[in-house]
Amino acid sequence: MTVKEKLIGLLEKKKGEFVSGEEIASGIGCTRSAVWKAIKILESEGYSIEAVTNKGYRLMDNNDVITADGVKKYINNNFINDIIVYKTIDSTNIKLKEAAAAGAREGTVIISGEQTAGRGRLGRNFYSPSDTGLYMSLLLRPSISASEAIKITTAAASATAEVIEEISGKKTEIKWVNDVYMDGKKICGILTEAALDMEYGVLEYAVLGIGINTYEPEGGFPDTIKNIAGAVFDMKKSDMRNRIAAGVLNRFINYYNELEQNTYYKSYSDRIMWIGKEIKIISPSEIKKAVLIGIDKNCRLIVRYENGEEDIVSSGEISIREDKQ
Repeated sequence: MTVKEKLIGLLEKKKGEFVSGEEIASGIGCTRSAVWKAIKILESEGYSIEAVTNKGYRLMDNNDVITADGVKKYINNNFINDIIVYKTIDSTNIKLKEAAAAGAREGTVIISGEQTAGRGRLGRNFYSPSDTGLYMSLLLRPSISASEAIKITTAAASATAEVIEEISGKKTEIKWVNDVYMDGKKICGILTEAALDMEYGVLEYAVLGIGINTYEPEGGFPDTIKNIAGAVFDMKKSDMRNRIAAGVLNRFINYYNELEQNTYYKSYSDRIMWIGKEIKIISPSEIKKAVLIGIDKNCRLIVRYENGEEDIVSSGEISIREDKQ
């Protein structure tokens, strides 16, 4: 363990209290000069640390820095093993797909506080600014067919919605198939990407990507998305992104272990937006109007077209939006 890691662990234990440089040096077994250097590194990583002459150093209450140890302390299962955290990355999904192809273990997680090339469904960009969001990907190696991969996405949406509700105290909704909303705005997008084992017709691996707007970025969201994008909180809260990351992973793994039983189904169906409302079903070739009736046990849409015909709509290259006339 490095001096920096030992230092943040000590300051976390004594959060809110001043700890002298001498006490820190003695407690973690280094020089006071090494303590000062480690403090500077932590500050460069985003930690707010107050330094007062003759008192020492104090970790401020508003710190919300994502760390591997910070997430691990809230993990309550043995499924999650390797947690790798970046301050910035092109895409957590891209990085984890590379690791998966190289043989990384199921349960490997990559998390970042910023993405420079984040992606959503259908190749859309996913806005991933620095230090206000939580962007993570989880490696899975399930024994399921490609057609069942939607269960991973929908179980993750249920898990994320539940955890955000519990932590924030606010109600969430799910826009089929993969977006979580709060107060009418999107706060989370989910993207599952998979590799198929052609010989056996099952997934070789799946990478589950989850992006959460924890806070609104400074200056607000860009004009192109400000009317649809929202955030879970208005201001920073101590250790919140570590708590959310671990909470979502814990809840999702519970559902993942029971994927065949669809134990997440009620949670998902109860939160589906626009039930009974007119929607537009958008595919590469056409846009069709319909009334959203509900979802079936496989989380496919049940819709009724203008001619009265009912249909089951699967995900893929199809998306929906409310028809506001």
